Amino acid sequence: MSTTPSLQIKWLVEETRRYLPAYQTPGSAGMDLHAVEDSTIEAGGRALAPCGFSMAIPLGYEAQIRPRSGLAFKHGITVLNAPGTIDSDYRGELKVLLVNTSSQDFPIKVGDRIAQMILAPVVQMPLVITDTLDDTERGAGGFGHTGQGASKTP
Repeated sequence: MSTTPSLQIKWLVEETRRYLPAYQTPGSAGMDLHAVEDSTIEAGGRALAPCGFSMAIPLGYEAQIRPRSGLAFKHGITVLNAPGTIDSDYRGELKVLLVNTSSQDFPIKVGDRIAQMILAPVVQMPLVITDTLDDTERGAGGFGHTGQGASKTP
């Protein structure tokens, strides 16, 4: 019998406790994150938006911080280092690195949903030093390689 791990949250900004990260629908992969301070991201600028809590992610997991598609499409606001990774041993306040790719300043108000957080398992693998690697059909083909040339149909 397996048990589902839980995410422990410690509130740092008590008056914003109502902005708990939350799945918006039963099928949501990510929890919405909320801003806990009013701010403005200047056109072409970036900002760290605090979320008002720290957390204890279980060992073997990470939190991925990703953009909200509506903010990106409608306003050009996205997570600069998407996806941002929060390691299981980090205990500081969660802050989201946002960038404004538009030509207009963008105001953020307390309670605005600014990003989403996805919890995912992490695998740490041992490294094995070798002089050769097994061959594959792709080989060393890099950027754009699989979209070049004639289509391969069976």
